[in-house]
Amino acid sequence: MAKPKTAGRVQIYTGEGKGKTTCALGAGLRAAGHGLEVLVISFMKAEVAWRGDGDDVNYGEFRGVESIPNFTIIPMGRESWVDKDNLDPIDIQMAQDAFSLAQEALQNHKCDVLILDEINVAVEWNLISVDQQLELISSKPPDIELIMTGRYVRKEVIAVADLVTEMREIKHYYAAEKAAARKGFEF
Repeated sequence: MAKPKTAGRVQIYTGEGKGKTTCALGAGLRAAGHGLEVLVISFMKAEVAWRGDGDDVNYGEFRGVESIPNFTIIPMGRESWVDKDNLDPIDIQMAQDAFSLAQEALQNHKCDVLILDEINVAVEWNLISVDQQLELISSKPPDIELIMTGRYVRKEVIAVADLVTEMREIKHYYAAEKAAARKGFEF
């Protein structure tokens, strides 16, 4: 299958509403279906995360893409949640490692589509700097699509992006029904 030849853009999916990662993964799935190589680097997410209530969160996307050719997800977080008010040095190191992996992927053309899941949150929580994020965007080769997700996108990043979509919650069963996160839908 011949890969499409188009200029790579910078896409941002942000906002308080549900669907940022889901949207980025859908874009990656579509690209993989056209023979493009997709790499997802997930900031602050482990394949299995401990919730602290005796139950584990297994992000279904990590297993869901195993059988999809050209689609790789690399989780770059530890199994416990990041405490933004009391950062552990390991969280900073893992985010910096994820950032270095993203730089390498761009520099060495390791993919056609690079999705940086939750990078905006990593910036907001000072795991990486907005200057690093902007440097990454400016170093993007013209033929690679760069997709970034997470709440709290900085205005400087919005200014240099080609597409910015804000997910806005209008109604959610979390609030209406005090429902818990559901396996297969929220994780």
